[in-house]
Amino acid sequence: MAVLTLTQLEQAVRAGWGVDTCAPEDVPDWHAGNPARGQCGVTALVVHDLLGGDLMCGEVRVDGVRTDHHWWNRLSGGLEVDLTREQFGPEEIVTAGAVVVRPPTINRLLDEYELLRSRVLAVLRDSAPDPGGPV
Repeated sequence: MAVLTLTQLEQAVRAGWGVDTCAPEDVPDWHAGNPARGQCGVTALVVHDLLGGDLMCGEVRVDGVRTDHHWWNRLSGGLEVDLTREQFGPEEIVTAGAVVVRPPTINRLLDEYELLRSRVLAVLRDSAPDPGGPV
C-alpha cells in the first residue's frame, strides 16, 4: 500500500473543493479566489476518514461576537492540520479548538461531504503509482 503524504492529501482536497462542496450558508461568500471558504467541516471529516486523529472545533468571532464555528484536525502525534484556515479575513478570529467526538452519522452537509470525499479519493487513486510499473 502506498504511503499518503500530507502534501498529496492537501493537493487532493484542494482539487476537490467547489461551490458544490461549500456549506450552504457560505455559498454567497465562496469564490475561486477563496476556494477554502465554507469547506472546513467537510474537509475535516474527509481528513479524519483518511488519517484518523481528532476533530477539532473552535469559534469564529468578529468584534468578540461568535459568527460561526471552524473545524480542523489534530493527528495522533499531536500535529494540527487546518487546510482551510486561509478562508478567514483579518476581522475573523478563530478561538482555540476543543476535541469533538465524531457523530456516528452525518446529518448536516452529507451531500457536500460525500461529493468532496469521492473527489479526493479519485484524485488519490489517479495519482497513485502503478504497482506494476517500474521500480
